[in-house]
Amino acid sequence: MTDDNKKNGQPENENIKFDAEPLAETDNMDEDADFQMPEGFPDMDENMLGQVQEMMGKLQKADELEKENADLKNRLGRLAADFEGYRNRTGIETAEAEGKGVSKAAEALMPVYDDVERALTAGVDDPAKLIPGVQAVQSKVLSIFATLGLEATGREGETFDPQWHEAIQVVPGDEDDKIVTTYQLGFKMGDRLVRPARVVVSRKG
Repeated sequence: MTDDNKKNGQPENENIKFDAEPLAETDNMDEDADFQMPEGFPDMDENMLGQVQEMMGKLQKADELEKENADLKNRLGRLAADFEGYRNRTGIETAEAEGKGVSKAAEALMPVYDDVERALTAGVDDPAKLIPGVQAVQSKVLSIFATLGLEATGREGETFDPQWHEAIQVVPGDEDDKIVTTYQLGFKMGDRLVRPARVVVSRKG
């Protein structure tokens, strides 16, 4: 004891004890028990975790979109290959059809060649027979054109139509827009002009 303690009658090493009060529980204790902090982020709160989860969802969606984009590219590649094959087949079929058309037209014109040869042979011995022979050839050519769907237009006496006829000259006449001379016969196929007729047209006074 010190001298002062001895004088006051107090022990030198008196232990003073304090009653420990229990810690108060917070209202969020239950929430803290349910909340699982992701590994590697010990200080992350619930709001930050929600943002991370949202970002992860977007990344997952981006990955799905990337896979979908790759699938679309594959499909597009297959469609392009199919179209290329279709175009090649169509080109071959078109070429074959054109070849058949040329062959058919040539076959139709062969009798005309035969008629021309006969007309020339007859004209050598008798020139007067040459004109009827040429006229017969002309008639046969027109009949062949008709079988191909061609229609002649622009004959003398027809009414001038700028859709089918080309006026190379206008002369005075008794009627307006009448074809008086045909320099070149025209041909049409339905509503499509194949070749315009070149004609001379009359015009009153």
